[in-house]
Amino acid sequence: MTLSPDSTPLFRRGYRLQWEAAQDCHVILYPEGMAKLNDSAAAILLLVDGQRTLAAIVNALQQRFPEAGDLADDVAAFLEQARMQKWVIFRD
Repeated sequence: MTLSPDSTPLFRRGYRLQWEAAQDCHVILYPEGMAKLNDSAAAILLLVDGQRTLAAIVNALQQRFPEAGDLADDVAAFLEQARMQKWVIFRD
């Protein structure tokens, strides 16, 4: 499956994003454990709500970080990695 701007990411059942005070960062919690996230990963995943498309996520990040330039390829690449890690799935 190739991601398109209209692809909509959502967390897989049993996976959730939360702030973990003990780790001082956002984490993905899942049945087998936990993955610590850097600030960039957390900024992207905080926008994953099952409603926003890839294009909407990129647009929100572009508005929040205008100095970063075009983020579309980086965001798509990260979300593809998140899919490979089985954190998210996509609905078209």
